[in-house]
This record gives sequence, C-alpha cells and structure tokens, in this order.
Amino acid sequence: MTHDSLSLLRRGYPYDAAPLLPHPAGRGEGRGEGGLHRLRLGERPSHPASPRIARRRRAWTPLCWGEVKRASLALAATLVAALAAAQPAAAQSVEQFYRGRTVTLVVGTSPGGINDISSRIVARHLGRFIPGNPSIIVQNMPGAGGLVTANRVYNGSERDGSVLTKLERAVPQLAIQGNRNANFDPVKFTWLGSLSSYANDAYLMLVNASHPAKTAADLAKPGISVTLGADNAASSNLVFGLIAKEALGLHVNVVRGYTGAAPLFLAMQSGELDGQMVGLSSVRTGQRDLWNKGAFRPLMQFGRATRLPEFSDLPTGRELAPDADARALIEFAELPFAIALPFAAPPGLPADRREALTAAFMAMCRDKGFIEEAETLGFDVSPIDGEEVRKLIVQSAATPKPVIDRYNALIGARR
Repeated sequence: MTHDSLSLLRRGYPYDAAPLLPHPAGRGEGRGEGGLHRLRLGERPSHPASPRIARRRRAWTPLCWGEVKRASLALAATLVAALAAAQPAAAQSVEQFYRGRTVTLVVGTSPGGINDISSRIVARHLGRFIPGNPSIIVQNMPGAGGLVTANRVYNGSERDGSVLTKLERAVPQLAIQGNRNANFDPVKFTWLGSLSSYANDAYLMLVNASHPAKTAADLAKPGISVTLGADNAASSNLVFGLIAKEALGLHVNVVRGYTGAAPLFLAMQSGELDGQMVGLSSVRTGQRDLWNKGAFRPLMQFGRATRLPEFSDLPTGRELAPDADARALIEFAELPFAIALPFAAPPGLPADRREALTAAFMAMCRDKGFIEEAETLGFDVSPIDGEEVRKLIVQSAATPKPVIDRYNALIGARR
C-alpha cells in the first residue's frame, strides 16, 4: 500500500484527501503562509502540477478501495496470528494443560517417614480432582532438613503447575529466622494447604521402652539422660531436642545427621539411639507394629497448647517451661505445627492453574476414600487451605525479634 493510500484512509476521502495547492491568484487564502487553498469537490486545479494530481484523484476508484479493504483485513489476520503464536500456554485451559501430563511431587525427606507417606497418598488421590486428571509421581530429595527441596522448587522449577512439593513444616520458619541458606520468601510459595493442623496429633519425646526414664521428670534427675537422634537445620526433631535440653534443662544429648524418621527408628532398634522427637502420626504410620507392641514410651508432648486427650498424663512443653521467656520460645517453635503437613507449588503460577490446584487439594481432603486411607495409615486429617497456611506464616514472621534471636542462638542457626 502506498503512502498516499494510507493518507487517504487516515484523513477520509474525498474532501480531506484533497491536496493543498498554491492559490492561483497568489492570495493568502486557506492554510499556511504561502497562500495555500484546499480544492473543493469538482474544482479543477490550475497549478502546473495539477494534471498529475488530477490523475491521482481520478485513480481512486471503488476498485482501489476494495484493495485497501483486503489489505487491511490481511494485516488484521496477521496480527491475530502473531498474538496467538506468542501466547500458546495462556490459550490452554487447565484441563488441556494437565491432560496426559505427569506432575512431579518433590519431598524433602527420605522414604518411610510421615512426610514421604503423606506425599504418596496425595500422589494417589490428588490427580482425580485436578482438571485433566494428571498422574503424579513422588521424588525424594533429602538434604539440609528440607532446605534443598525448598530452594530448588522455589528457584529452579517450572512455574507452570507441573511441579509440586511437600515441605517440612519448619522450613518456612527458617527464612523467618534469617537462615542464610533459605533462598526463598515463604509467603510467596503457592500454598495448596496442609493435610493436618495438629488438631488430633502431638509431637512426642519418644524413647525405647527399655530406657530407665519413665517420665520427663526422670530426665532432670542425676544419672539419667537420653540420647536423641535428629536431622539438621529445619527439622523439628532437632529443634525440640535442643529446647528440651537448653530451655527445659533436661539431660538430653542430641546427635545430628540423620535423614528422616525411618533411619532414626532403625538406630533406636539397634541401640545406637535411645529415642527421638517424633509426631504421633509418624509413629503410627511408619512403625505401626512396634507401636502396637509397646516398643516405645512417650515422655512428653509438644505442638499443643493443651494435652492430647489420648496422653492426658503427659505434660506439654509449655507446662514444663521454667519462665515466660522459655514459654515464648516454645510457642514460636510450635507455630509450624499448625501447618503440620504442608503442600505447595512454586510462586508465579498462572492464576487459573493456581486456583485449580488449591481447589483440588481441599476437595481431596474432603473425599471419603482419601480420608479412609489416611486414617487407616494412622495420620491426622484436619486440613486447612492454602490461604490459611499463608496467614499462619505471616503470623510467625510477626514474632518479636528478641524471641527469634534467642531461638537462633539456641539451635545454632547459621545466618
């Protein structure tokens, strides 16, 4: 299309398209200093160049307008095609994206513990509630108390809904503590929800039944101590083992370096360890036979403001706190139990997939078949949604700095 053609389209034909010419009488009529005037409809130009201009005006026949129209339609079609090609993913519905797809669920612990077991039951059920019904596979990635998984999913995974994660409950708190290896903002994860809010669970100090300590009070007596195994960094078994030792003054020795509840139970059976800090659900799911045979003895419970009715004779950590500072420390450490079994995706997911995943997670938690299998396995199902998880993390971040500083000093947090 010529420049003149575009000019005609922009200005409107025929009057506005007429060129400005020097007035034949040289008078200053029309626009401009040179005495320009605009040709009127039917007026013949008298300027020497007028035959060329006249031929141009006569050339704009209906046929020319048809060509302009066809060119405009072709340009519009080209633009539409370009926009469609630039956004192929956005054009997909949630169902189209997930149909036939395999989703990876990354777990930050070794196989065998509550985090692994809860992930595998979610992998079996969640796909039924996601449009397109994708299959879900579990990938174990233990390391640094769950930090390896959190960092990888947050920073290195596709942000399209094809990767999910089961984080350890204390992992978000590491970022709040200022841990230098926590390279993520816990609030910005796409939180799907938590299977448990610890309504019917407790975090126990558990020892072998053969250990001389019969109660938590025995561990304050001379000559009686307990060796507890623990993971590293974010692990609750490390945090509460150290709290029992430093804040409550019990005779506890903490051995670090294990990678989940299952290796810890093996070490207990071999006599390498006396016990560990572990959730009731984890014992019931991972060591059901040994638990039912009475191979272990619980001495105290954390993760609760009140005693679990099933263990009404076991004191809580808050009850044993010697002063207000110790109690505040315990309360901060216990905040993650409200999101006991959290599931998430990377930040920045497309809005429709984020909504589909969070809705699917809560629908799964209400499903009769899922609940029956979870209860058969022995873990608490008291779910909360992703927004509630996010609010609890924000609440944790609002903890006074002196409390966080003391907590960091207690557990030897690396900053």
